[in-house]
Amino acid sequence: MRSRRLLAALLTAVTAGTALAGCSSGNEESRCTNRDGIVECAPDQRSAAPKLAGDLLTGGTYDVSQARGQVVVVNFWGSWCAPCRAEADDLEATYQATKGSGVTFLGINVQDSRDKAVAFEEGRVTYPSIFDPASRLALALDIPPNTIPATVVLDRDGRIAVVVRAAVTQDGLRPIVERIAAEQPAAGSR
Repeated sequence: MRSRRLLAALLTAVTAGTALAGCSSGNEESRCTNRDGIVECAPDQRSAAPKLAGDLLTGGTYDVSQARGQVVVVNFWGSWCAPCRAEADDLEATYQATKGSGVTFLGINVQDSRDKAVAFEEGRVTYPSIFDPASRLALALDIPPNTIPATVVLDRDGRIAVVVRAAVTQDGLRPIVERIAAEQPAAGSR
């Protein structure tokens, strides 16, 4: 428990003490729209997501670059997080409602034990989750999530389109995902 609090404090200190990078290299986050904990970047202001890859909770590995051409919804969560537990059904419902439109979901479990994370997901979600107890993947993002839960929507070109720094609901997330899914990929990106 103490190490979890220490990791949480370290994550908070690092993200709070770091100047936030912008939607594209060298720009500040303020070049994107930031309303009520939702940062949205116009297509010409989006930066490529860093390498998001690792070991899955259920075994095997996953690399988000394999999903190029699809919209990827990445949710950072922990079994110890009450808002994460509250949003799990909404994430799964949004996944089921949008997967036919070329949308995939990926969970990234942070600051957790593998056993607790696996038990939390069992029967709740059908999409995969990477096990990242040190939160390294969150810290690698140009627009860091800063909170848990957080959801990042990558466009079909693998760029950061939206960052939601709060728990999501299906009513709030689904229109965002559908809007990004309706965009055309950049010319020559496929």
